[in-house]
Amino acid sequence: MTGNSLPAVKLTDSGRPVLLPNEIECFFLSGVDLLSEDEPNTWFPHLKSGLLILTTHRLLWLPEAAVAASSSSVAVPLASISHIFPHKKSLKSVFASPRVRFQVSPSPERGVASSGSRSVVATVVVRGKGDCDAFVSKFWENWRGRAWEESESATSSSSNAAARAASTSSSGIYSSDGTVRMVGVSGILRKEQEMWESTDKSLQDAFQDLNALMSKAKEMVMLAEKMRQKLLSGSSSQMNATNDEEMGSKEEMQELLLSVGIISPVTKESAGALYHQQLSRQLADFVKVPLERAGGIINLIDIYCLFNRARGTELISPDDLLQACSLWEKFDVPIVLRKFDSGVMVIQNKSHSDEEVFTKIKVLVMKPDALRAGISPSDAAMTLGVAPAMAKEHLLSAESKGILCRDVSPDGFRFYINLFPEIDRDDMYLVKDQGIYSSWVGAIPAHG
Repeated sequence: MTGNSLPAVKLTDSGRPVLLPNEIECFFLSGVDLLSEDEPNTWFPHLKSGLLILTTHRLLWLPEAAVAASSSSVAVPLASISHIFPHKKSLKSVFASPRVRFQVSPSPERGVASSGSRSVVATVVVRGKGDCDAFVSKFWENWRGRAWEESESATSSSSNAAARAASTSSSGIYSSDGTVRMVGVSGILRKEQEMWESTDKSLQDAFQDLNALMSKAKEMVMLAEKMRQKLLSGSSSQMNATNDEEMGSKEEMQELLLSVGIISPVTKESAGALYHQQLSRQLADFVKVPLERAGGIINLIDIYCLFNRARGTELISPDDLLQACSLWEKFDVPIVLRKFDSGVMVIQNKSHSDEEVFTKIKVLVMKPDALRAGISPSDAAMTLGVAPAMAKEHLLSAESKGILCRDVSPDGFRFYINLFPEIDRDDMYLVKDQGIYSSWVGAIPAHG
């Protein structure tokens, strides 16, 4: 890695690359070497055995041995590629690993800065399983598409629009061309007309064809993602300073933005044989927010609905979700898939402790009202801050540990503190001065 001038790639906690604005993953290849045809001490490093991800903006190389080490992950901006050599097939290539050659020209404007200005011919060597022909076809398509220029033009156009708006607001009653603006009622009507004309033009542009509509949808998803990140990055001091109404509106906004969509969903077409592996990593990143809102544990069915709603038209099957969750054991992610004795499957944080939950349940069930009438799953849900279905599973787990006793009636389940360990078999009416049995006996006349 000596002399490496390629930009580093930031990774999420699950090892997924952090994408640029409007960047979409298009193809995955495993077991890939990214080599330079020049001497080893050149500015382009020799990268062995990694995961290659082709996006609309970059070629991303992630080491398979240490995916969490973002310092080892690099990117080759497609803007820095000056030429892609044709993929030639010969009798020799049948028995050798497929290779794709391209030329990289270093330039700070193109995202690659190096001490020398000499271009380098790089080679992608595919040693793993993967459709190299499909990769080359997509590589050519993305390179010719120049999606990174569209992102730059969109950024510059938005800044120009803001500048025009600022100059317009500061020009008083005169417009930019020197004419006098219409004020009063006439000005309001004219402004309303212009707004309707602008809205009508936007609708016509959006529905001109399906591609334009999808392009605008992606822009909306990007905007929603930026807004959600701003909301989530608010400091704790700001959260303490806001009142309950503002906090409620923020939480509602987070929930709405969470359901807008995933910018670049992993698909079978783009990931191929790595589909479930990459889906597992993307799912691990996605569940962080809903898991935090649900109190550290959430039903697998709820995640299935939320994840599919965020993926839009790229829906996944229940089997795909289950297989993706089962792969978390192989990755260093802070979440796990858990199955209760009743068969209910949930996703929870690794830091989630059943002992802490049992302590809260025990405090709740020892209250005078609970000693007399017991508690329901709804009561436990309010105390634990989870859904009633999850609270019921926690209560059943506490029962299996001997903490609670269960009573089933037409009104539903009621759970009581387990008194049997404190009852003396030789003298069932003996009440000790201290203990759970003593508290229960004292609570009965107090409410009798």
